[in-house]
Amino acid sequence: MAGHSKFKNIMHRKKGVDAKRSKAFSKHAKLIMTAARTGGPDPAMNLTLRYAIERARADNMPKDPIERAIVKGSGGGEGVDLESLTYEGYGPGGVAILVDALTDNRARTITDVRMAFDRNNGNIGESGSVAWNFETKALFFVPSEASAEEAVLMAAMEAEADDCTPTDGGFEITADPTKFGSVAEALEGAGYKPAKSEIASLPKTTVTLDDAEQVQQLVRLLDALEDLDDVQNTAANIEWTDAALAAAEHA
Repeated sequence: MAGHSKFKNIMHRKKGVDAKRSKAFSKHAKLIMTAARTGGPDPAMNLTLRYAIERARADNMPKDPIERAIVKGSGGGEGVDLESLTYEGYGPGGVAILVDALTDNRARTITDVRMAFDRNNGNIGESGSVAWNFETKALFFVPSEASAEEAVLMAAMEAEADDCTPTDGGFEITADPTKFGSVAEALEGAGYKPAKSEIASLPKTTVTLDDAEQVQQLVRLLDALEDLDDVQNTAANIEWTDAALAAAEHA
């Protein structure tokens, strides 16, 4: 295996998937409405909308509410103007954290985000304090045998992907976010349907937490942030070693 999985490095343990599904659908609807309002209702011409729809489908959001969100966002119904905001901070062990939010009330959102940090051994930082350590990338995981490396690499590179790395059970591909659609289409056209795909904030450098209690505190902080209605995504620069993942299971 060539290095650690990037998907591992941006994931954290999710609890109560079924209980959170309705909240996830609400978050997807916000993202779809905002994308349709700013870039138009055609996902073929609006990359942000296309990605928002694909994220919603990956969480099994039904077709009807997706279409209603597109109509609402593109002016076919009453809507609320949502503002995109990014908050920065530190978690246990000095782990850098980015928080992406969509909100109609800045004061409410910053209060909720700050409270989540304060209650879980973290602290919110100034703008620019950790963002420098992250870069936005399109990220794909293609499950395949090691023998397919050359074919997967060729398909990815022809679509102008940045990198193709062997990892557990397949290959991880990164690309410029504007290439999300073209890389996805190239991989599928070559017969390699990604099992996971997203636009992600990837850390340039990572830190390792050896203390199980700190790992558990970090997971609780990330969960608390993602439980907030206004929060769309979180990213952290922890290196998810096997030991850290084992500790996270007990958070």
